[in-house]
Amino acid sequence: MSEVNRAEAFERLDRVIETVIAGNAERNDEKSLFPAENLHALAEAGWTRALVSPEYGGLGLDHTAFAEAAYRIGQKDASTGLVYVMHVGAAQTINLYGAHDQKLRWLKPQDGKYLLGTYSTSERASGGHWWYNFSQASRDGDDYIVNAEKSFTTSSGKADYYITQTRTPDARDQSDISFFIVDGKSPGITPGPWNALGVRGNHSGPIRYEGVKVARSNRLGEENQGKEIIYNGVSPVYLIGLGAVWEGVARGAHDTAVGHIKNSIHKDTSKRLADYQAIRQELAKPKVLIESLGPWRRELAAGLDVLWFSGKPQSELLIALTEFKVHASETANLSAAAALTVTGGYGYKKGALERYFRDARAGIGMGPSNIIARDWIGKTAVGLPLELFYEGGE
Repeated sequence: MSEVNRAEAFERLDRVIETVIAGNAERNDEKSLFPAENLHALAEAGWTRALVSPEYGGLGLDHTAFAEAAYRIGQKDASTGLVYVMHVGAAQTINLYGAHDQKLRWLKPQDGKYLLGTYSTSERASGGHWWYNFSQASRDGDDYIVNAEKSFTTSSGKADYYITQTRTPDARDQSDISFFIVDGKSPGITPGPWNALGVRGNHSGPIRYEGVKVARSNRLGEENQGKEIIYNGVSPVYLIGLGAVWEGVARGAHDTAVGHIKNSIHKDTSKRLADYQAIRQELAKPKVLIESLGPWRRELAAGLDVLWFSGKPQSELLIALTEFKVHASETANLSAAAALTVTGGYGYKKGALERYFRDARAGIGMGPSNIIARDWIGKTAVGLPLELFYEGGE
């Protein structure tokens, strides 16, 4: 894509964010509404196919552009940001490992209809170890039968397709994993409710697959290729996108708080809130951290682009991307907390800042949770293997 077209694409994105996403954020949060209107507008602007090549109806952009989009969306609505990241990640997994006919069916718009995809990986039995499955597909001739209970699936009950992983039929051990593209209309899929503290519009509810038939043509990659797909296909896009959304939450909370304190005046002293040194200092603490995120995100995304275009494993950046996710989510929490502090009762009452505060918290627990992520980082620092697939879990 030329720089002119790239700039035009971002102009379309910004119009969608300002005219649609920002206006729906409070309503969707209050009523726990899935952001279907937002996703349709993003699709019309081409951004749900950001990494997909023009051959399959995509924009043909890179990770740098995708991460920037996730950041901009996150500034206004974390729920839409999460759905967007999961969709682009699911589409990119097909982009990397799918056959030509799979890309035509699931990625290319058909008769003006844009399909929404998502990951469906984590299981209640293994908790935050979302890469570790106890479910196991069985064979039905050349096809497969999937029985699984997935605990957190963004866009549960709303997606047109789910990128789902289970142990392979006849698996020898827990690392024998296969991926499937599961049609969201397949019989035997039962989504559960989503009622949470924050990111209330993204519908990350449980989902059950009971005797769901998956044609061999919808197996993604080869049998037992799942471990490679997790490391190289799922994790990189997911982590850079997730971190970018929470960078956006951090920035959105900060900018909203700044706008309030610059325009709120104590009439008894004729001072704005911004005129108090203590308030300025409280805002400065998260701002220093927020400013560190953008350059790091762009450097990591550019690194992913180099690996992608050269055909090298993107998992080379797994730990650095994990560090970014931890830093971005914790900065979002600090920024949202500071925003409530400096705005007092205004920030505490229901509204944008209160929503940022609740949404920010979700980033701490999203897989890999920051507790698990720190262990990955620490193991790598001292030269120990991650051992994600040994018998019994991590």
